[in-house]
Amino acid sequence: GLSQYSSDPRTEWDLSTYSTREQVLEAIRNLRYKGGNTFTGLALTHVLEQNLKQDAGARLEAEKLVILLTDGKSQDDANLVAQTLKNLGIEIFAIGVKNADEAELRQVASEPLELTVYNVLDFPLLSSLVGKLTRVLCTRIKEKSNKETAGSTVKDFPVNTGPQLSPTDLKISAVTSKSMNLTWSPPLRPPKKYRVVYYPSKGGTPKEVVLDGAVSSLRLSNLTSQTEYLVSVLPVYDTAVGDGLRGITSTLPLSSPRSLRVSELSHNSIRLSWKAAQGATHYLVLCSAAPEGAED
Repeated sequence: GLSQYSSDPRTEWDLSTYSTREQVLEAIRNLRYKGGNTFTGLALTHVLEQNLKQDAGARLEAEKLVILLTDGKSQDDANLVAQTLKNLGIEIFAIGVKNADEAELRQVASEPLELTVYNVLDFPLLSSLVGKLTRVLCTRIKEKSNKETAGSTVKDFPVNTGPQLSPTDLKISAVTSKSMNLTWSPPLRPPKKYRVVYYPSKGGTPKEVVLDGAVSSLRLSNLTSQTEYLVSVLPVYDTAVGDGLRGITSTLPLSSPRSLRVSELSHNSIRLSWKAAQGATHYLVLCSAAPEGAED
């Protein structure tokens, strides 16, 4: 399976989409690069919520591996979600290119780091990792499979287990030109934390707020007026991730001043008055001479 990410993660294909090596290689040749921001935490959440579900092809008995390829430092908290994946028995390999932050790669990756963290100076140099990485991945899968076979157990993989772990009923209210309130009903088992991600639907940098799991409301402020926002509320547990809530709404336009009046005219001054714009803290008044030929 493969997902690309910048501000918003995008699944290119699921684990069950292709069944042969040739099909996968052809899909890679046709892949279109997605540029943009580096929201690695949001991407790892997407992988756990979407790509590692059974209906996307994930098998309960199979080893779960995630290979993260990034060329920059994450603009959100990648460590919290990475720890959740690792607690679920998912092994993370982190590969950095160019401007990747090696300290962050080492935090995100699974132990032992000498086998799971790689860093190269440019994209063409990735080819030098293929042989070694292939051998390491195959060896790790065999080692883990042998251990589980010896114990005759299959590790439970508690992802997206409905109302037990997932909040419901997202409500967006008290919308103004620069703020809105979010409320939701918590799941039966309160999460450790909530990650609330919001960004303009027509493009813009996502912002993130991390809340304690006992909280079920948030006021978003410093928004842009007359803008449609996408909002996601994601519950994070020590050993699982519940389904996220998503909503969309638009902020109101800014209030305008009204009823402009001109009075007390003299040879070099005029007085202006108007009805106030609600919420305005300052006014900018522009004055210029009428163009030649126009009415004075």
